Amino acid sequence: MAKHVGILTAGGDCPGLNAAIRAIGKGAMNTNMRVTGFRDGFRGLMENRTVVLEGESMTGLLTLGGTILGTSRDKPHRMPVNGSLKDMTDVIVDNYHRHHLDALVCIGGGGTQKNAYRLAKKGLNIITLPKTIDNDVAMTDISFGYDTALSIATEAIDRLHSTAHSHHRIIVVEIMGHNAGWLGLGAGLASGADVILIPEIPYDIQLVANAIHKRVQRGRNFSIVAVSEGALSLKEHKILNVLKARKEEARAQDKRKLMRKIVADLADFEENRTNHTLNLARILEELTGLEARLTILGHLQRGGTPSATDRVLSTKLGTACIRLIKEGVFGVMIAVQGRKVVPVPLEEVVNKRRIVPLNHAWIESARSVGTCLGDCR
Repeated sequence: MAKHVGILTAGGDCPGLNAAIRAIGKGAMNTNMRVTGFRDGFRGLMENRTVVLEGESMTGLLTLGGTILGTSRDKPHRMPVNGSLKDMTDVIVDNYHRHHLDALVCIGGGGTQKNAYRLAKKGLNIITLPKTIDNDVAMTDISFGYDTALSIATEAIDRLHSTAHSHHRIIVVEIMGHNAGWLGLGAGLASGADVILIPEIPYDIQLVANAIHKRVQRGRNFSIVAVSEGALSLKEHKILNVLKARKEEARAQDKRKLMRKIVADLADFEENRTNHTLNLARILEELTGLEARLTILGHLQRGGTPSATDRVLSTKLGTACIRLIKEGVFGVMIAVQGRKVVPVPLEEVVNKRRIVPLNHAWIESARSVGTCLGDCR
């Protein structure tokens, strides 16, 4: 019998989503499967909002940014409904069976992997694809969307060099990446940033200022500072570690009231970091005597046409997805490991984050060319 496959995209948008949808849709048509898309992530599955993916709907998707299905960050077990958060998992399970689905493909980042795993534990046939510009999904060497975002961020920093040089300024560039430094490190390295600050290496602001002073002494009256949005100063890193340790201790002792207090403190910590890079620019201006300007690349990094690399990767993962559905392999994320595309059990993916190892070749290369990483070794 022909298999019926559902597909949704969840979390933030990124380049390559439509290429993955196309690969799954076209692959399905060539193997006697039919595909139903659910709009706006898990919410669309809960609200039973669908679109048939076949024929002409698969045309022109390869180069198209965003996602034709739409997306949301709504979680099955904590979904806003009538002004309050409700567990809609059972409704989603019912809709899965109402459509007589043989499999549900969930495309997204770390949060989507976790939500998909919850559905898999409810008995649904789940397969996931890793996408994120942050490149922080565990158990895969790369996620689609990253290569395009890396190119966009690199080009933006390239363009800022001329302004920094002409006006003898420090240009601080905030780059996405959540709590992983892949995007900031890659873009900073590729664009020749003078300072790169990433979450994995807590920075000393005085050492950064000293590195900029040394450039001035060598006649270079400008600097580019590439900052990952999750970068932490030494002081912030210490505070965060204390809060996390208290949270784990409260969880182990099942002290729920204390847990709520610590969770609130963590939220306040993040809220206080809202203007982190702006404050960083101001402090560097004070310490160095150079004018400093802040550029936040923001959602610019997530939009637009996917790169050739991301198109190929999305297509490779999408077609592998169809093959695994035919073979009856479920409860897995399709990962890139070395030169191979492999299914990885979702329980090995969830609650983990792929961060930059401190001995990574990119870090070593940055140090070798004299880039300051906040510790300025």
